[in-house]
Amino acid sequence: MTFKLYTDVALAHDLPKYRLCRGDLVRLVEHHVSPSGEDGYSAEVLGAKGQTLAVIAVAAKSLEALRDDEVLSVRAMAL
Repeated sequence: MTFKLYTDVALAHDLPKYRLCRGDLVRLVEHHVSPSGEDGYSAEVLGAKGQTLAVIAVAAKSLEALRDDEVLSVRAMAL
């Protein structure tokens, strides 16, 4: 799936490498295509106050669009 840049999306599954969990909110800032042709993005991991906590590279298949019936929550980043 292709997403518009500078939109917020949720992670579709845990990314332990980055200490992130399914449902964490990220903002897409750059689109990439891997040598194998797979879509991916650079994404800002957003804090509860809107600050950037990290910038990660993530495959498009690891992202999902936000839905109208979802509720946001907060948590501390895992150590």
